[in-house]
Amino acid sequence: MNRSRIEPQELEVLDLALDLASRAGAIQRARYETDFDVRTKSASIDLVTEVDRECEALIVEAIQNARPDDGILAEEGGGHDASASGWRWIIDPLDGTTNFAHGFPRFCVSIGVEFQGERAVAVVYDPLLDEMFHAVRGAGAWLGSRQLSVSDTRDLGQALVATGFAYDVHESLDDNLARFAQVLKAARGIRRDGSAALDLCYVAAGRLDAYWEFKLHPWDVAAGCLIVEEAAGRVTNAAGGPVPPSGDEIVASNAHLHAAILDRMKT
Repeated sequence: MNRSRIEPQELEVLDLALDLASRAGAIQRARYETDFDVRTKSASIDLVTEVDRECEALIVEAIQNARPDDGILAEEGGGHDASASGWRWIIDPLDGTTNFAHGFPRFCVSIGVEFQGERAVAVVYDPLLDEMFHAVRGAGAWLGSRQLSVSDTRDLGQALVATGFAYDVHESLDDNLARFAQVLKAARGIRRDGSAALDLCYVAAGRLDAYWEFKLHPWDVAAGCLIVEEAAGRVTNAAGGPVPPSGDEIVASNAHLHAAILDRMKT
């Protein structure tokens, strides 16, 4: 990343986000496959651990100390969403909590930052692989020192695609299964790994060709959307329009496959 082409405020925000993701990731790495408290939230499969809360507290406190006028929207309720500065941090302190709780090595720290309502800075950190994905609007997407670019796959039959299922999957009839079947029959392969932020980063890195999911939240997608866009990918809702601020529905791809994926969202 050419730091000389990035505005000083963006650099300040990026450097803070990188540091906080690294520090929170170190906590997750140290607590992985150890004993910790696990509780449920909205459903029996919607988990939160003491590690989620510890990571969020670290991140929120550091932002409040360094940038007290910034707004903060965090998954576990930390911070204050109002912003006097125009900057808003959207934080998932541990994306992939169910994986973490089961010792499945697929989770991360996700920090997206908006300026005046537009995605501006993004950091996603996988602590087990020590992979730090990051992006600044207009400056590209990066994995460490390597600039990211989406895949060139143009045939859905040669594509590896990912998705996920909402926490109300046991009760809701809108359960994504019909869309899953549509894509499964058309793609080379389909994955369901349980971390929206990492799935988006993998689209940006060309490891996945496309990804979709419904009933998400802002903290699930705030960072990953910018990383995909800065890697020359496309991110929309299921109708091809802008991703809603709620993050409720998202389709991300290498752009070449976007129309084919959107067509299979019509169930």
